[in-house]
Amino acid sequence: MLQEIDYLPENLLALEANQLAAHLSGPTLIHLPGRRAQPLFVSVLMHGNETVGWEAIRTLLARYQGGQDLPRALSLFIGNVDAAAQGLRLLPGQPDYNRIWYGSEVAETPEHRVMEQVVERMRKRKPFASVDVHNNTGLNPHYACINRLDTRFFHLALLFSRTVVYFLRPKGVQSMAFADLCPSVTLECGKVGSAHGVEHARDYLEACLHLAEHPQHAVSHLDIDLFHTVAQVKISPLTSFGFSPGESDIVLAPDIDHFNFRELPAGTLFGWINGVGLDALDVRDEQGEAVAGDYFTIEEGQLCLHRSVMPSMLTKDLSVIRQDCLCYLMERYDSHLAQPVPNASGSG
Repeated sequence: MLQEIDYLPENLLALEANQLAAHLSGPTLIHLPGRRAQPLFVSVLMHGNETVGWEAIRTLLARYQGGQDLPRALSLFIGNVDAAAQGLRLLPGQPDYNRIWYGSEVAETPEHRVMEQVVERMRKRKPFASVDVHNNTGLNPHYACINRLDTRFFHLALLFSRTVVYFLRPKGVQSMAFADLCPSVTLECGKVGSAHGVEHARDYLEACLHLAEHPQHAVSHLDIDLFHTVAQVKISPLTSFGFSPGESDIVLAPDIDHFNFRELPAGTLFGWINGVGLDALDVRDEQGEAVAGDYFTIEEGQLCLHRSVMPSMLTKDLSVIRQDCLCYLMERYDSHLAQPVPNASGSG
């Protein structure tokens, strides 16, 4: 059940993420007042092992503990505290908390209802913006994700990073549910335990609280590195995989996480195949169609890229690969952004 309160519980900010479950009865929505009434919505701990959001909120709110008003009202959603207690993305039997919002393709669970309640509560409060804060496990830069090609969404993302990813899959994510209510972003803040990730997220949330309005001017292609997620790559459930040669159906390249946010040419080696075909990969495009053959090929036992793409979220954490996916594949996407006007005389 959703717990909803309009105050910050005493000493909550003193707790580490793995201590929250002992003080909160489950997913908790906290509303705090501010000088501007329209709230900033922030969600943290959608995945229990991604603590950057909670750490950023702890340090941010500590600045206002002396009675100073927040610049803007804040609605804070603290998600999977039970998984956080064990340092896990999710517990056995739990759904992924960031796949069960409106539009989810995951079988209905009681947790779906919790997320529906959060959206409906916030719909009444008319949020100013929504920020979902995450870590990731591979070697990725800090970047922001959006689900709408909208000027307000671009500016909210650029406040965090010039690297922005536009995606429509996976479905059922928090940012997509809130995109119907307000500009929304997902922040990817690097690996767990990085002080820079916490500081970057904290400073970004502070900046959002101080925003009076969303900029309306168009974003130039010179000011943003925009990428479009064209496919999600999963390893089929019955396929074994790992990094040790000869032990699995798919042996992944040992430095595979170094491929993230690099534009890779066709022919790039992803790993080796032992007695299986391309059906060992479940690759889906934005429409959910199977497209493994469009992006991968098997050449003399080697799993290689069939075309040039840029991966993200590649990791060496085998449990994350199984629970979520191997990676996402992206392409540059700036055709709709503001372009410079050519010189009328043709010179210069």
